Amino acid sequence: MPPAKHSLTLNGHRTSVSLEDEFWQAFRDIALETSQPLNALAAQIDAARGPDQGLASAIRLFVLKHYRAR
Repeated sequence: MPPAKHSLTLNGHRTSVSLEDEFWQAFRDIALETSQPLNALAAQIDAARGPDQGLASAIRLFVLKHYRAR
């Protein structure tokens, strides 16, 4: 199944991110595990990513690193 668009609010600005359902669910699970609102976690990832990296890629790598660290 192709990635689906999901809306997020980053620092008061709406944006869309295309993620596969599995990554989206894992991202939501991490937000719940860490007791953070999903938008706050997305804003942290957004702030930490490089200028040449898209937000969707940064979220995918964040999810991968989170589960690899377990």
